[in-house]
Amino acid sequence: MEPIFFVHLTDIHLSKPGKTPLFGLVMADKLRNVCAEIGKLQPKPAFVVISGDLTHDGDLDDYKFLRSFLREQEMAIGIPIHVALGNHDFRGPFREGYLEETPSEESYYYSFMADGLRVAVLNTQVPGTHDGRIDEQQLAWLRDLLAVPAPRGTIVVHHHPVVPTPTAMMDSHLLQNPQDLARVLEGTDVIGLLSGHIHFHNIGQLAGFPCAAADGVAFGLDPSSAEVMRMVDRSGYNLGVVKNGQMVVQPMTMPGDQRVLGRV
Repeated sequence: MEPIFFVHLTDIHLSKPGKTPLFGLVMADKLRNVCAEIGKLQPKPAFVVISGDLTHDGDLDDYKFLRSFLREQEMAIGIPIHVALGNHDFRGPFREGYLEETPSEESYYYSFMADGLRVAVLNTQVPGTHDGRIDEQQLAWLRDLLAVPAPRGTIVVHHHPVVPTPTAMMDSHLLQNPQDLARVLEGTDVIGLLSGHIHFHNIGQLAGFPCAAADGVAFGLDPSSAEVMRMVDRSGYNLGVVKNGQMVVQPMTMPGDQRVLGRV
C-alpha cells in the first residue's frame, strides 16, 4: 500500500482583522505562511487536521473569519482542513460562526476517512476552565466507532496531551483521564494519537500507543523552562505518515527569530 501523508497543526489562535494582535503578531499571517509550506510538500498530504485553540477569544466574528480563512487556504493548497476544539474555543459561537448551525453547547466530535485511514476527532474541553477531560458520552461513542476496524487503522486527535512533559508545571496541562481513554483504545485498530495545547513538540506513549503533540502555529513555549511559562516567537507543525500499519511523525519548525514574547 502507498503511504498516507498528512499534516497536524495546532493552536492557531486566530482573531478577526482589526483586533489588537496577541504579542503584536498577526496569527493569520503565521498560519498563511505555514499553509504555503504545506502546499509545497511532495507527496501531497491527504489532509490537514488542527487540534484545537482555533481562535484566541472565541467570538462569533472570530469563527466567521476562521471559516472564510480556512476555506481560502483549502482552495489555495488543494487539501481538506479538519478542526477540533481547544480550551480557548467556545461551542456556541463556533457552531454558529464556523459550522453555520444554530448555536448550542453541544460537544463537537466526529470522524472522517482519508484513503482508508480513519481519524477520530475528540473534544477534551471542560467548559469554563482550561482543563482537559474526555466525557463518558465521547468514550462510549469512540468505543462503538472502534468496534469496526478501518482499512488503514485509526488516528485519534484531541487538544489536551497525554504524554508527560519535561517539567511539572506543564504536566498540569495534561488530559485528566488518560487511562479512561487507554481502556477504550485497548485491542483496537488505533495506530496513534495527536494533540496540542502545550505549544511544543512532545512525543511519547500511552499504554503502548504512540502520541505526538505539535508545536503551536501562533507561538511556541519553551519546554525547558521549569518555573516560568516562556512564550517564544516560533511556529511549527507535525508532518505525519501512515506506513506499514504505523503512524510516524516528523516535527517541523518554521523559520523564526525565537525571541521571547512574554513570561507568566
